[in-house]
Amino acid sequence: MTKAQDMYKVDKSGNITRTKKTCPRCEKGTFMAEHSDRFSCGRCGYTEFKRKSK
Repeated sequence: MTKAQDMYKVDKSGNITRTKKTCPRCEKGTFMAEHSDRFSCGRCGYTEFKRKSK
């Protein structure tokens, strides 16, 4: 399992931001795994492919 401290970032003013992408299909708090060429959700199987830079 991934540690929760790796999924959020706190700046000096105390604002909390997510560092991982969330799944648009699943409920809040479901993060997507980042692969070299895609993002994928382990819960529902949703996949977004990254665009290649030219």
